[in-house]
Amino acid sequence: MGREYPNHPLVGVGAVIKKGDRVLLVKRNNEPAKGLWSIPGGLVELGETVRDAVLREVEEETSLNIELREIIDVMDQIIKDESGRIRFHYVLVDFLARPVDDEAIAKSECEEVSELRWVGADELSGLQLTNATRKLLQKIGFKSLREI
Repeated sequence: MGREYPNHPLVGVGAVIKKGDRVLLVKRNNEPAKGLWSIPGGLVELGETVRDAVLREVEEETSLNIELREIIDVMDQIIKDESGRIRFHYVLVDFLARPVDDEAIAKSECEEVSELRWVGADELSGLQLTNATRKLLQKIGFKSLREI
């Protein structure tokens, strides 16, 4: 089953990775968030726990090993096409995390991410964020997001 026009919701995971007063964001290469900045993450594979999935996805996209903290939120992302059909449907489980390693790099073999950067709340106004990322950052205290 593909990601577009699925038969049932797909389970996705993500990590809000905090390092001091900054968070790690990645720029997406694929729909539904192509060209937008989001937290690192991806889909849970069959037989994989959500915790193992987020550790794997973050490492695949950023080369970082992380330590998971608590779950920040579980949310639905449902995107319909012009005719009202469900084009994408994800159930997203997002964790708060901290880096174990010092340096994050966008892996060249990872086709899902084109860039990554550590950003503080004052740097977010110049970035096009996904709605889910905006909500998560507000939940962890990036209050200035209400203004952008």
